Amino acid sequence: MSKILCGDAAETLKTLPQCSVNMCVTSPPYYGLRDYGEQEQIGIEKTPDDYIARLVEVFDEVYRVTANDGTLWLNIGDCYAGSGKGPMTISQNGKNKDVFNLQNRIYEVPKKWSGIKPKDLIGIPWMIAFALRGRGWYLRSDIIWHKKNCLPESTKDRPTKCYEHIFLLSKSRQYYYDYKAIQEPIKEVSRERYKRGRSANSKYAGQQGITQVRENFLDFDQQYRRKRDVWEVSTNTYKMDEHFAMFPEKLIEPCILAGSRVGGIVLDPFFGSGTTGAVAKRLGRDFIGIDLNARYLEKAKERIEKVIPEKA
Repeated sequence: MSKILCGDAAETLKTLPQCSVNMCVTSPPYYGLRDYGEQEQIGIEKTPDDYIARLVEVFDEVYRVTANDGTLWLNIGDCYAGSGKGPMTISQNGKNKDVFNLQNRIYEVPKKWSGIKPKDLIGIPWMIAFALRGRGWYLRSDIIWHKKNCLPESTKDRPTKCYEHIFLLSKSRQYYYDYKAIQEPIKEVSRERYKRGRSANSKYAGQQGITQVRENFLDFDQQYRRKRDVWEVSTNTYKMDEHFAMFPEKLIEPCILAGSRVGGIVLDPFFGSGTTGAVAKRLGRDFIGIDLNARYLEKAKERIEKVIPEKA
């Protein structure tokens, strides 16, 4: 049965039974992005290492409550160390005050960070991915969320960022993953190419598994292909007062379809605006949502109550 819980993610997860959820899909507060005004909030730690340690504490509990064949789908973005010269750097008593640069997602304290120089890309996504792998999770895929309508940036010395990561991690070597639920239609030109196979003059001719495309095509699903690891999804169009960092429903729909069965339980320890709950309900799954902000949860509850489950 679905439920929404208000409280610190790590502490609240401790109240859940072991192996009681089928999967987790979540997007924690990004490092140095914004201050939500909550005590014990994640995302405003003094160093990236402190931030990663807080997330590890949460995902250790996620590991415990996830079924042995369960998965974790983690959406996370990166950020830059500040130059120390920007307009958001405030000098007080000869020292830079710790401040957020909300536009460029910069936290102006790089001198305190071991191994990170001013203007460096910090590498937050891979820091957490490797940390979780070291805690027992299997790191199975790095899915790139390509934002087709990304916001422009004012920087002139690097490309504009238009993607984020979704890491697929599993609790065990063998885990539930319904690839058929998220297959993609094959274009007609691809079907024709598969039917033709490879030319005898092709540079691949004679290589095992390459020249048999045409022969194997009848054994292959001729309408669909396996979902790939670059997902083109526009940023969110759903609006909720006060909450600005919401991932779009189309982004996590394939995660839930592939990672759980109808009637399964989907966990989100950073529930926020309730996107995970809304999609889970629409797809016939139960959910458990946890968040520190009671205001967000009230709005999320109102949103989810309006969702109509799709017919199986």
